[in-house]
Amino acid sequence: MERSSTTSGAGTRREATRQKLYEAAVTLIAEQGFSATTVDEIAERAGVAKGTVYYNFASKSVLFEELLRHGVGLLTASLREAAERTARDGGSKVDALDAMIRAGLVFIDRYPAFTQLYVAELWRTNRAWQSTLMVVRREAVAVVEAVLREGIDDGEFTDEIDVPLTAAALVGMVLVAALDWQAFQPERSLDDVHAALSRLLQGRVSGRP
Repeated sequence: MERSSTTSGAGTRREATRQKLYEAAVTLIAEQGFSATTVDEIAERAGVAKGTVYYNFASKSVLFEELLRHGVGLLTASLREAAERTARDGGSKVDALDAMIRAGLVFIDRYPAFTQLYVAELWRTNRAWQSTLMVVRREAVAVVEAVLREGIDDGEFTDEIDVPLTAAALVGMVLVAALDWQAFQPERSLDDVHAALSRLLQGRVSGRP
């Protein structure tokens, strides 16, 4: 169904406003924690009226839940695009996994505050958005699982691979390595970190010497 230019323009403006609120919220919550961050502060940081926050999100908790959904959705899309691009170029499944590792590092380098929040929230069990977080995490890991299963079907990987655990381990490896890089080894370049993880992938997942 076609939308009028007026409706389309309003939707674009609303999306831009929501993006500003996401960026403001993730920065503030990374700096001072969820409980200490107020809606007033989010509105001020985003440069909008407080009512604009509530127009877009019913509460601060809903805003944060949607922030998690939005951020992990971007990560998932980046991983999927990397795998699909590799397939179009005729690369192997190991090449696809390697491209996904780089895509994950690029994402984390671009959104470090979001990544810190995401990893921290994975270990909390008393949050209203826990079920949403588990769903979006599952979607991201499923992209890696699909490549592993295709590799097994093609005979590129051994069928002894535990697909769910291996996929989760690869995603976790990228998240933890990237956060360690940014916090403790910032002098390293993204290429350095990718090369190190790539060598680990080549030796462990593909079974090459």
